[in-house]
Amino acid sequence: MGSDCSSIGAEELHVLAVDDSLVDRKVIERLLKISSCKVTAVESGRMALQYLGLDGEKSSVGFDELKVNLIMTDYSMPGMTGYELLKKIKSSSKLRQIPVVIMSSENILARIDRCLEEGAEDFLVKPVKLSDVKRLRDVILRGDENDEKKGSQKRKLNDLLPTSSLACDLTSLKSASAASQQARLKRPRL
Repeated sequence: MGSDCSSIGAEELHVLAVDDSLVDRKVIERLLKISSCKVTAVESGRMALQYLGLDGEKSSVGFDELKVNLIMTDYSMPGMTGYELLKKIKSSSKLRQIPVVIMSSENILARIDRCLEEGAEDFLVKPVKLSDVKRLRDVILRGDENDEKKGSQKRKLNDLLPTSSLACDLTSLKSASAASQQARLKRPRL
């Protein structure tokens, strides 16, 4: 099955999708399901933290039972932004290894850079396309393979390096470069 989200072994990739827009949530959910991913969709950063057991309350399910492989979150949401959610996840010793992808309909380079520096795996400009989901799936699967072979978590080395903000995933750099190029093309010429 070359074009699905199935992980190594019998497990499938589990993606937590966070977006306050019902339409955007349904689009992301549909794209992920087309790629054979298991999807849990929630409408806010607070609900994501509750699902992950980071809200201070007892979660009904233990984190080990959840096994979330990827978190995709909208940047601009009421209450808690995707950036704030990213910071909470990356500050958690239990969850920091989970890749987080930020999505936004606004192509703001400073916002993109800030998210990548904070530890986001990637930044996608909406509308998210099937090709984006497939590329992310490949990155996550490579990360899972490397984790199994090396017996360590994907981001541990980056956490130890003093240049961790420079040691971004190549796809993140390509995405930021492409976004920057798109922004330059959209600017009116004087």
